[in-house]
Amino acid sequence: MEQGEFALSDREFNRVKARVYKEAGIALSEAKRTLVVSRLGKLIRTLRLNSFDDYLDHLERQGTPADAQDFINALTTNLTRFWREDHHFTHLETYVGQLMQRRPRGENGRPKLRIWSAGCSTGQEPYTIALHLLAAFPELKRWDFRILATDIDTNVVAKAASGTYPETELSGLSPQQMALFERAGGGQVRIPAAARELIAFKPLNLMNNPWPMRGPFDAVFCRNVAIYFDKPTQGELFARLGALIVPDGFLYIGHSENLGAGGGNFKLVGKTIYQARAQQKARDAA
Repeated sequence: MEQGEFALSDREFNRVKARVYKEAGIALSEAKRTLVVSRLGKLIRTLRLNSFDDYLDHLERQGTPADAQDFINALTTNLTRFWREDHHFTHLETYVGQLMQRRPRGENGRPKLRIWSAGCSTGQEPYTIALHLLAAFPELKRWDFRILATDIDTNVVAKAASGTYPETELSGLSPQQMALFERAGGGQVRIPAAARELIAFKPLNLMNNPWPMRGPFDAVFCRNVAIYFDKPTQGELFARLGALIVPDGFLYIGHSENLGAGGGNFKLVGKTIYQARAQQKARDAA
């Protein structure tokens, strides 16, 4: 144990696991024990408490909403990058190209396109969606095109909204992809305003019921989020997502995920790409 770390008993660990499961649906395994000690230990020191029990008692008895959010923020993992699993964006480009050939104008005189990045982390995923589609279809600037980007971690949502990243974030991208960013100086790059303005970043706990958005969405990205949930929670999440996707729209998930019990409204059409079943949705609406 490193100097300054707090000991975490089995009972305390079980209390942490129970709370984060109840609040966020996250199922912590024994392998996350060191992570819990490291991340929550910082909060315990900040609050000048003496143990994990003291900290959990504090949350239950006198903790503020900000304290409760700090607990969740500390135990979420935010690993992401631009154009991660790039086959998803290639597929999305084909899909949107097809929509552009047939989608009618909406009430405001412009065709509508709606995409949700559920579990957006520090913003690389929704910004990739925006940059990729605007580069492929400049005429989307004349559409009613919006991207909703949500995450349970309020810290990463705030960082994402800034639209500024270290240049090192572009490592591994093609020259064409790198050219889509603006240089901000000081080793930083910035997302161009045309892409930033498409995206609404909002904090959202996917375990909340109901969700504040009504949809429907043409596509939903929910990648490497469900891996932190147990099987029943995964099934419930994917079923709820399916209810918000337009008939024949698409759900993109992480490479190590599957829909499980929530896959009834979907059919697998590509590597971790699922299409909403139009006929199933019609029966459900009847």
